Amino acid sequence: MQPLLLFAVPVLLALFLQAMYGAVDLLIVGKFASSADVSAVSTGSQIMTTLTNLVSSFAMGTTILLGQQIGSGKKEEGGRTVGTAILLFAGIAVIMSVILAVFAPQVSSLMNAPEEAFQKTVNYIRICGGGMLVIVAYNLIGCIFRGLGDSRTPLITVAIACVFNVAGDLLLCAVFGMGTAGTAIATVFAQIVSVIVSFILISKKDLPFTIKKENIRIHKTYLRKMTAFGAPIALQDLLVSISFLIILAIVNDMGVIASAGVGVAEKVCAFIMLISSAFMQSMSAFVAQNYGAGRLTRTRKALHYGIAVSFTVGIVMFAITFFHGDILAGIFSSDPEVIAAAADYLKAYAIDCLFTAIFFCYTGFYNGIGRTRFVMIQGILGAFCVRVPVSYIMSIQPNTSLFHIGLATPISSILQLILCVGFMLWLQKNRLLDDEH
Repeated sequence: MQPLLLFAVPVLLALFLQAMYGAVDLLIVGKFASSADVSAVSTGSQIMTTLTNLVSSFAMGTTILLGQQIGSGKKEEGGRTVGTAILLFAGIAVIMSVILAVFAPQVSSLMNAPEEAFQKTVNYIRICGGGMLVIVAYNLIGCIFRGLGDSRTPLITVAIACVFNVAGDLLLCAVFGMGTAGTAIATVFAQIVSVIVSFILISKKDLPFTIKKENIRIHKTYLRKMTAFGAPIALQDLLVSISFLIILAIVNDMGVIASAGVGVAEKVCAFIMLISSAFMQSMSAFVAQNYGAGRLTRTRKALHYGIAVSFTVGIVMFAITFFHGDILAGIFSSDPEVIAAAADYLKAYAIDCLFTAIFFCYTGFYNGIGRTRFVMIQGILGAFCVRVPVSYIMSIQPNTSLFHIGLATPISSILQLILCVGFMLWLQKNRLLDDEH
């Protein structure tokens, strides 16, 4: 319990600051700009979050492989893994930048961005897309350090980024009135500063792996292993994110108020899901190192403790969000109609807090032991067998509401939780989680 929590708390704080990082954009735009700007930042940031999560998910392959190598004392292999990751993700970042710069209008159109917010959405995507190299570097550094068992350094870098993002938003939006473009510029600049500071911190650390100049190349053996771990997680997260984008596109068709309301609700959700997300990330790194060291009994105990703490907090988050969603939404918008729409949508997410608190811990556990294909399968089933069809069915009902559409999310989580528990029973039945195995 103690080492898990000591690792999880900095992860939680880093996720909190990361959520603040994204929320500040919407908060300041909501206070100093129009509803069209709120809608543009909502849609644009959702797209950027999807791509960023895709990169972070794929980088989980690095976290898992590096964690297992450190746990088994293979320092030289750890250096080769990091060297391979650096070149791999640099290439991914360049490709993403080109795609976003060229196809920003098409992406905005696919998202049904409201007409009055369309060009603002395009501008947001292009500006953030131009900074994909630093955005990718920013996320990769965090994944590498968590694989080493260091959750404090990512906390420092996120804190720095958050401070500069707040300052940039206030300057460009509140003072210069740049609206959507100002938030995008502030986001990219803040991460540039954070990456520079990260490299300075890395140069002063005694790293538990050997990194040489010749390590910084593509090592096919480690690339295959990283891909085997990371690709299923990335594919699952991509498809799950696409399912949420589909829901957002459905909502965008309901008008700018509904679009802005869901955007506000999503920012609130980033906070109410923090504990569950922190335990998922912490579980992956914690379990990976113990799995590498052959201590499987310890990984199971970590899972049980994680579920207990996460679910306890989930109950509290449910009560606050379900009964006081309007107060939470009011933090990010001053428009009464937007606040009412967001509060309606948040009632469904409040219910989801109870289920994600448990199955997020299972997901982190399965990632840590390398069972990422199962994680991919359960995520895809939840997204496309439940979340998307249910949200669409709800949207075409007469007198539908954002609450009804939002119910697709907790219904999906119920299926995923059932699958996670069933897979655990199968692993235990086949004695695949015993130390001697």
